[in-house]
Amino acid sequence: MKNLLVMKFGGTSMGSAARIAAAAEICAGQRRQRPVLVVVSAMSKITDLLLDTLRLAEAGDGAAVEANIQKLQDRHLDAAGELFPADRQDAVRAGIHDLAAEFQRIANGVLMLGERPPRSVDEAVAIGERLSVLLLSSWLETAGTPAVGINAGDIIVTDAVFGNATPLMDPTREKARRNLLPWLESGVLPVVTGFNGATADGRPTTLGRGGSDFSASILAAALDASELWIWTDVDGIMTADPRLVSDAAVLDEVSYREAAELAWNGAKVLHPRTLAPLIEKRIPVWSKNSFAMEKRGTKIVPEVRVPGGARAVTSMANVALVSVDIVGPGMNATQVMARSLDALARANTEVLALSSSSYRQNFCFLVRKEELRPALSSLEANFALELAHEYVAPFEVNEDVGLLAVVGEGMQGTPGLAGRIFTAISRENINIIAIAQGSSELTIAIVVERSRLEKAVQAVHAECRMAEQALGKSAPEPPGGITTR
Repeated sequence: MKNLLVMKFGGTSMGSAARIAAAAEICAGQRRQRPVLVVVSAMSKITDLLLDTLRLAEAGDGAAVEANIQKLQDRHLDAAGELFPADRQDAVRAGIHDLAAEFQRIANGVLMLGERPPRSVDEAVAIGERLSVLLLSSWLETAGTPAVGINAGDIIVTDAVFGNATPLMDPTREKARRNLLPWLESGVLPVVTGFNGATADGRPTTLGRGGSDFSASILAAALDASELWIWTDVDGIMTADPRLVSDAAVLDEVSYREAAELAWNGAKVLHPRTLAPLIEKRIPVWSKNSFAMEKRGTKIVPEVRVPGGARAVTSMANVALVSVDIVGPGMNATQVMARSLDALARANTEVLALSSSSYRQNFCFLVRKEELRPALSSLEANFALELAHEYVAPFEVNEDVGLLAVVGEGMQGTPGLAGRIFTAISRENINIIAIAQGSSELTIAIVVERSRLEKAVQAVHAECRMAEQALGKSAPEPPGGITTR
């Protein structure tokens, strides 16, 4: 299909009746010009509510479970009451009650078992997106735009890693073309759940927190879309978090690699895996603000022409640094590192940064705090013998740290840049705990004390003149610029 536009609306863009109506207006306007497919997140805070309810069910707190399910129903019923005329209320309200009852069935099962099976969690949390699909597709129909709600579990085929599944693109492409193209060709706008999929044999899965972005890019690639637009509550991809840096500026264009690195290192504009399905077909992505539609946003493209230097700095506070200290004679450091990474992989833990020494070959790595406990359990099981005989020291954990990452295609081959960054941080009397840099020179990751993280971000942003560069006020670009891929 030619000129297909895939759009994704995040939780804040679906967070109220007014925002759903605004999203519908965007959808209807674009559909008048070309075929459109929409992917939606759950309403803001709903996924957290669902997960919290399952935790309460596991703990046996039936009264709290009932109260949370009532909150779930009430929020969506209130939105439906604001959106729909009286003659459409009953059908939408019935759909909300049915989905809430489906979630309650799963929560009651958790109450009885006293545990949360990963498959059941994935099935339950997707209820939030299904409720959003119900509201948006029904409102589009009411407003005169033909639409149909679709569960991505019927389209996106994944592996069986519950909670963080990976799509299987060939069967997904086949299902997407078979189940979505007929609607698009007949002029109907499909509204698809984000975040979820299913295994080939139909077991529900999810793509990880924030996975609605990923869902949209999977479908865009599967259907050979011309563009993907991601609607959020910020003006685009910025040189820094505007809550930390007052003069942070929007970047007009970034490369796939820059956007992926920023997302991986804490920028909340995109899910870290969003761009992977799009690279082969070079599908451009726009990051736009649904609260300020007049703003241009940021375009994410395969290549950009940039001056030398860093373009953006991002940070993560909810992280922990784990140190592995080899103390026994004859221990092979490379094997210890390999076994450590294998243990982390089996715990489904993502390593954000890794740094090693040159003499004793001890090393440390950074993980998200929510993944720390399973990571340590897996490490301790894998090294039980070495820990018992003190060949490996007990793992040291520092949770009072933060990560900042300096990103830019133009950093490659720029003399003195790393020195300027480290000097800017040390000028603020901030101790650098660990450093990691990939061979591409695209990113420098720096671990500092958590209490000094914001100051470090501000210092680096100012030193690299990121705002001025984004606004076109930096030094003239070298002749011909730098073209990066």
